[in-house]
Amino acid sequence: MNQNKIIILMIVIPQFLSQEMRRKDCVCDLKNTDPAFPENKLRKVENAVSRCTGTITSEKMLESDRLVLGLRQRISQLDDNVKTLEKEDDRNVYGAVSLRIIDLELAEIQDLLDKLNKTTRNFQQLSIETKTQLKNMKDTMVELEKFDNMQVIKKERENQRIKRDLEQCQNDLKPTPPTPTISPEKGHCGLGKIVSVSGPKTYSLTVYGTSYTFGAWGRDANPAPGDENKYWLVVLSSSNVFGHFVRQYNSMSTILLGVGPTDTYISRSNPTTNTIQGPNMVMYGNALYYNCYNTLNVCKFNMTTRTVSTVALPKDAGYNSVYPFAHIGTTYSYTDMDFSTDEFGVYAIYATTSNFGNVVISKVETSTPPLLGQTWSTTLHKRTITNTFMVCSVLYATRYLDKDTEEIFYSYDTKTNTERYDLRIHIKKMQTNIQFLNYDPRDHLLYVYSDAYILTYEIMFQ
Repeated sequence: MNQNKIIILMIVIPQFLSQEMRRKDCVCDLKNTDPAFPENKLRKVENAVSRCTGTITSEKMLESDRLVLGLRQRISQLDDNVKTLEKEDDRNVYGAVSLRIIDLELAEIQDLLDKLNKTTRNFQQLSIETKTQLKNMKDTMVELEKFDNMQVIKKERENQRIKRDLEQCQNDLKPTPPTPTISPEKGHCGLGKIVSVSGPKTYSLTVYGTSYTFGAWGRDANPAPGDENKYWLVVLSSSNVFGHFVRQYNSMSTILLGVGPTDTYISRSNPTTNTIQGPNMVMYGNALYYNCYNTLNVCKFNMTTRTVSTVALPKDAGYNSVYPFAHIGTTYSYTDMDFSTDEFGVYAIYATTSNFGNVVISKVETSTPPLLGQTWSTTLHKRTITNTFMVCSVLYATRYLDKDTEEIFYSYDTKTNTERYDLRIHIKKMQTNIQFLNYDPRDHLLYVYSDAYILTYEIMFQ
């Protein structure tokens, strides 16, 4: 800081000087007794600070934490798969598939270890470089402080110290708050925010081959006792629009092999009143929830009694491809109505004219017949997104980036009514389009139906 000492020569001109003399200019010599302020050194420090800020970001510092978390979850999943393999009496048929899944798990664990080792080495090198830069900056700033003749910096430091002491004093006087508790009834899962999606964890073509590109699959988010390991599959076998039966498998191995299914028919042909319309559906409490044929009704099909009960969405809700999922390249027909499950139940996601074609979320009460519960309106236009899913009462939406990448870019928290458009969480695709996407709260996996292939992805939470 340059505080120059100026010697000022005061000249007093008597009143009796002639007019001619007063018009003459007076010239003074001014001399600066201080050395010139080294501005170039200050600029170097500012540039160094800018480079450090760009290099050491919070996102980069969290990278190793995410990798360690992913590694822990992978090892836990590997342990579960090994236990499943040990229990399956499959006469070496399903075991081959289970071993293949375990091979994929080991490969992903090795990949995470390689990334973690690389990140650790990078951080070590960054630490060495940063330490040198910080020392240089500190030495330079100490040198520049010599120009602070008015001791502005010293007084500022003293003010900051007093401020910190006052804040500490105020905190000490406050009573200690009780430890916060997780309350599922209030919608808090304790999982933390989503930071990444890894995978695919599993990837397989269904027994129907590539002929039927629209469908859905997954697990019951709230299964009956004894059905915890069952998987369900629905393929839209009529014009990629309609389906009329649910196929169930006893394990992941059997659905990947396509053997030993049990078929439950909603109707014997397509389309009829209770036919499944569109690829968006979920299984919850031994019942399938879907959009009933040619109506704005939510249908609940009881898998045990094989009966259907319904509840209608608002009269201005879109159906029959009025507000489908879409992107600039294509439209996913008959996807006006989406269904999602999370830790707290079933949701219907749709759009209405009264909300200008923007997404509306309705909690579906799983009674018989079902009822629409609390409803939230968003500012997210439905035709600009490709899919939605719910996690811990938060809606997430995806969009198409290119044939290799889908992006989770949006969230709506139903507890706080806050929206975000800046998530930038990428999903690596194996096929171009994703027709179905849902979250399973039991294993924290995303179940995906993509151009006739069934896949799972793992969600990483902070």
